[in-house]
Amino acid sequence: MTLTNVLVGLAIAVGLVGIVVPGLPGSLLVLGAILVWAIQVGTATGWAVFGVAAALILVGTVVKYAVPGRRMKREGVPGSTLLLGALLGIVGFFVIPVVGIVVGFVLGVYLAELLRLGPDRAGPATVSALKAVGVSILIEFLASLAAATTWAFGLLLV
Repeated sequence: MTLTNVLVGLAIAVGLVGIVVPGLPGSLLVLGAILVWAIQVGTATGWAVFGVAAALILVGTVVKYAVPGRRMKREGVPGSTLLLGALLGIVGFFVIPVVGIVVGFVLGVYLAELLRLGPDRAGPATVSALKAVGVSILIEFLASLAAATTWAFGLLLV
């Protein structure tokens, strides 16, 4: 095991954590680490592993937007609700260290739905929006985990 392999493995692990914990570009970090490995290895196998990993992450990215978006349309949650959630999440990131982005996002979604639907229906709509975001995170995590697993198999082949 070379130092490059260890560092790439650590970068992949940080990327996977970054998908679940907001603040890091998780999938891009995983893919970037595998690209560095492919460049360092410089073999056809290394580039094939990178190609498969890139395809997995690309498909995961498309699916992570398509599936939750369809669910939110079915539930009647508009994109403006998520936009307000994202904006308050960014504010929360700076106001409350570590958990502020999550707190701000939830508060933003709830406030948008409160203004749109009133107090009786804001709670269920907020839960629906949060479930959709959770599904999106799960899809991205699984796609990046599949890419990481591809890299691990690539280590055995190179």
